[in-house]
Amino acid sequence: MKMRSYKTLYTTLLLLTASATTLMAQDVKPPEKAVSEEIEVIRPYKPVLAEAVKLRRSPDLSNVKTYKAKFNYSLTDRKLELNSDIQKLQAQQLADERQAELMNSYVKGGVGSLATLLGEAYVNIGRDEALQAGAFFRHFSQEGKLNKQNENNQQLSVFGRSIGDKATLSGRLNYERHGLFFYGIDNANPTLNPNPERQVFNFFEAEGEVVNKFTNDENALSYAAKVNAYLLSDKFDANEKAVSITGYLNKRISGFNLGLAANTEMGNTKDANNSVSNNLLRLNPYIKLQTKGVKITAGINFVQEFGKYSDTRIFPAVTADFTLIPDFLQVFGEVKGDVNRNTLKNFTDENPFLNSNIAIRNSVEKLSISGGIKGTGGPGFGYKARFYSKKITDMPLFVNSFANFNKFDVIYDFGNMKLLGLEGEISVQVSDELKWTGKLNLEDYKPAIEQESYFKPQLRVSSNFAYTFNKKLTFNANVVIQDDSKAKVYNANPLNPDGTYPPVPDPAKESVVNVKGFVDLGVGADYKINNRLSVFAKANNILNANYSRFLYYRTNGFNIFGGVSYSFK
Repeated sequence: MKMRSYKTLYTTLLLLTASATTLMAQDVKPPEKAVSEEIEVIRPYKPVLAEAVKLRRSPDLSNVKTYKAKFNYSLTDRKLELNSDIQKLQAQQLADERQAELMNSYVKGGVGSLATLLGEAYVNIGRDEALQAGAFFRHFSQEGKLNKQNENNQQLSVFGRSIGDKATLSGRLNYERHGLFFYGIDNANPTLNPNPERQVFNFFEAEGEVVNKFTNDENALSYAAKVNAYLLSDKFDANEKAVSITGYLNKRISGFNLGLAANTEMGNTKDANNSVSNNLLRLNPYIKLQTKGVKITAGINFVQEFGKYSDTRIFPAVTADFTLIPDFLQVFGEVKGDVNRNTLKNFTDENPFLNSNIAIRNSVEKLSISGGIKGTGGPGFGYKARFYSKKITDMPLFVNSFANFNKFDVIYDFGNMKLLGLEGEISVQVSDELKWTGKLNLEDYKPAIEQESYFKPQLRVSSNFAYTFNKKLTFNANVVIQDDSKAKVYNANPLNPDGTYPPVPDPAKESVVNVKGFVDLGVGADYKINNRLSVFAKANNILNANYSRFLYYRTNGFNIFGGVSYSFK
């Protein structure tokens, strides 16, 4: 059996060897001669298998100990929230916008016809929300075609404001100079004023104010106080000193306001022959109701005159404002009375051609009633219409002096003058480029004892128009229209028999002269070269109207001037 197995093995090896030799013979070139090879088998192949390794140990089934891991717990007491509502979207925060470059200061200069000279400068400390301070200077001069028709104005102001946590403090110092000549010409007698006199006004003013900051507290206490003092003098030794102190207290209680406004005006006007002290003390307690769409203020105005004139008066002080259509229509009304303190400063601001030794006394506004409507008619449109009726005792009026026709005295319409007026204002802004505003005044005067209310026209119209052509070029225009007015001229010495002044009206010694109305049109343009440099031009009295605001004082005709403006930080 074993021998047969060996034979089978040998036979198999021989066949495998022959097959391999045959395969190799196919790949190589057959030899030219036959070669015989002998294979010797040393021993038969006997495979050896290793013994399997077996584990002889069994597991210990008695070890039943359980492993317990150690954990640390931190419990937080949190309220269960039901987030069933729609979550609010959080807007993405934008990067801080770059602040625009502000030009805090500028200088301006210009020249033109009629020897016009303009110089102006303004400086400010810059962008500070809590502290502001600066200064302003202006010079303007012009020479007309008449003899000594020269006029010049200078102004220098320094101001400051500090905004604190509880109150705002502000103050300013101001100086003004006004130089002119009494150049008035009577066309019927042109040789009466060959060498006009010169007049110069110097005005010094100081003012300080404190105001508490607004708070939303319904029971807040509001307060404010202001002090103003000035000194006025002219070339003819007239001077005026005045001090005004104003205080204000207001206590809010829910929808009500209880308050008190107090004011005292003390001053003295002195010239070569007169010295007048006309002082006032005002007390205005009030109660204010303010609810949705309704504002009503009711109080009294207690006025005490002291000084040269002494009297005690009590007037009503009632105002009401009702909103009928929010932002579109409001109805308002007012009933009040007051004593108006007449001063040399007020008179010279209105008419600088005053005579020396002006009569100074107070005027009493016994009853003033006004009412009207105001509101908006949509974006860019606003309006206001108001009627008023006044009863004024001792209303001051200007009249040409008998001794010096080109100077003006102040007289008073003794008694109760009645005034009925209508006032209207409109503002229209078609776009950012186009804006127009207009104002109309119609007034009907009924004098007490005088024949007319002199230099008080019944119609006055003013209008302003602004148009921005592009970012560089801007146009503007303005027009002033005034109706005829009346003036009084003395034909004889108007002094009273006892020599006192002001005189009692006497038609036999006076006549009434008509002062023609006028239309004054002006246009201007500004061209911005860059953010700092710009040029401007302006033309006044384009119609070359030959008119007078006061008798014998013709204003300048057509004139034009222009210049350059430079802005800087």
